[in-house]
Amino acid sequence: MRRAALLAGAMLMAAPLAAQDHAEPGKNAGTQPQMDHCAMGHLPPEQCPPKEGDPPAETMDDPMAGVDHGAHRGMAEKPAPGAAPEDALPRRALEGPQHAADAIWGSAAMAPSRRQLARENGGMVTGKIFVERLEARLATDGAEDGYVWDAQAWYGGDINRFVLKTEGEGEIGGALEDAEIQALYSRAIGPFFDLQAGVRFDPEPEARTHLVVGVAGLAPYMFHVDGALFLSDRGKLTARIEAEYDQKITQRLILQPRIEAEFAAQDIPAREIGAGITKIEPGLRLRYEIVPEFAPYIGLEYEAKTGETADIARLAGENPDGLKIAVGLRAWF
Repeated sequence: MRRAALLAGAMLMAAPLAAQDHAEPGKNAGTQPQMDHCAMGHLPPEQCPPKEGDPPAETMDDPMAGVDHGAHRGMAEKPAPGAAPEDALPRRALEGPQHAADAIWGSAAMAPSRRQLARENGGMVTGKIFVERLEARLATDGAEDGYVWDAQAWYGGDINRFVLKTEGEGEIGGALEDAEIQALYSRAIGPFFDLQAGVRFDPEPEARTHLVVGVAGLAPYMFHVDGALFLSDRGKLTARIEAEYDQKITQRLILQPRIEAEFAAQDIPAREIGAGITKIEPGLRLRYEIVPEFAPYIGLEYEAKTGETADIARLAGENPDGLKIAVGLRAWF
């Protein structure tokens, strides 16, 4: 009996302590908020409700969730920070002293640097020897076989150059028929063309001197063009134009169509030339570049005198036209 009475008294004393629930002193325990066991870390996260502002559960594992890709596209279309389109450049960006660095370092110190910069960016002096055609021509109509050379050399910079040209032809084992040498001053008049002027001397078929003015360069669609007017010391005006195009079949195998035409403003009896279009030479050559500087080739060349010049050739008993096989070499160094 005594043991049962003691147990009942202990239970009555423990009940008020359990009802307190950690209430602050002087406040009613029933009015206190319940304990947030999730905030205190007493429960695992999966058993706690989502908090306000947390992303949905299905996007928790997606690192790109919530990224505004449309904003990224808009940023790609905008100029980089600090950059401005050409039409938005401030006027002062294109104004100012020509040599602003002189104000800091002095013109005496900057002048050598400017000369060196100009030299390294187009002011260098270089030279080249270019043998465009050195070939034997084998006639297909029973005429005499011949040879042709066409070469030039230049020395100078990108703007001003001295150019030396020479070309001619003759019969293999026979006499030299035509030869000429040109000494020209070449001046760049644009990114792709040079204006050339100078003198031409013909040692064969008779000694004659000409004044020369012409252009040479790269026409649209990558056609190499060379044209000139010649005024002889006897008042005869002639002209010549050449055009060629390099069509790459492979990196080393190149097909080159080429055409040359000559004109005369007056009859030149000493040269057996009549006024008008005097000669046309279309040709086709296939070369193989063993190295870019050395390329043998084979081809076909059709040579035809026209107009009054053709009539003069017929009266002399010559064939005014003919097809020839060309075997030659193209080289430069």
